[in-house]
Parts: sequence; C-alpha cells; structure tokens
Amino acid sequence: MSSAVNEFLAAIQARLAGDVGLADVIGAGGMRDRRANGLDLPALVLSAVESRDYSTASEAGVEILLTLEAWSAEGRREAEVIAETVRSLLEDAALAPAGHALVSLRHRRTVSRREAKTGFFVAELVFRAVVE
Repeated sequence: MSSAVNEFLAAIQARLAGDVGLADVIGAGGMRDRRANGLDLPALVLSAVESRDYSTASEAGVEILLTLEAWSAEGRREAEVIAETVRSLLEDAALAPAGHALVSLRHRRTVSRREAKTGFFVAELVFRAVVE
C-alpha cells in the first residue's frame, strides 16, 4: 500500500505545484514536506499522512488521511486564504496517481490557530482519500 500512498502524494504535489495562483501566494519554494526553522513564509507544508487498508473483496485499496499546513507570519487571514486555495484545488480533484485509481478525495476539516512558540499562524487542512 505504500506505493499507492507515495503515488497519491506525488499527484497532490504535482497538482498544487502546477497552480499559478497558489505559487503567487506562497512563492516558488513555498511548498515543503516539513517546516524547518528559517523557512520563508508563507508556506504550504505536507504534514501528517495516515493510511489504512480499505480493500474490498475484489479490489485492493487504501484510505489516506492527509494533513496539509498553511503557514503565515502575516496573520490568520493569509493562512486561511492559502488553505482555501488548496481546498479548492484538491476537493474532488481528478488526480491520477501512477498505477492506481483515485476513488475519492474530500476535504474533512480546516482548523486555524496561532502557534504559541513562533507567533506564526497555521491553518491545518485534513483530506480523506480512497485509492485503489
């Protein structure tokens, strides 16, 4: 199943990296797989990935819960604008993970907050996908 997860993540990154509007907001290097100290903000971070077997009697499948974080030093509004842009790009997107079929991709929730240690704002988006 890890192949399905990795191909799904590659399809997500390609979709997001290919959007000019998102690139205008976060910049060319604004999408990362971790938030490191000194990271230029705003940024979009691919955060937690949780996967579970979701096979049926006839098809192998995996359920994926993906968390993306939209970071801003400017304020909550900027973090939420990034989050909304990402949500609109991914909600029910017709992605094609190599060697697999995306059955569904749905936004589950977004939570925004101010990070106590840094004072930066972050909006966490959680998506649920089913990949066969």
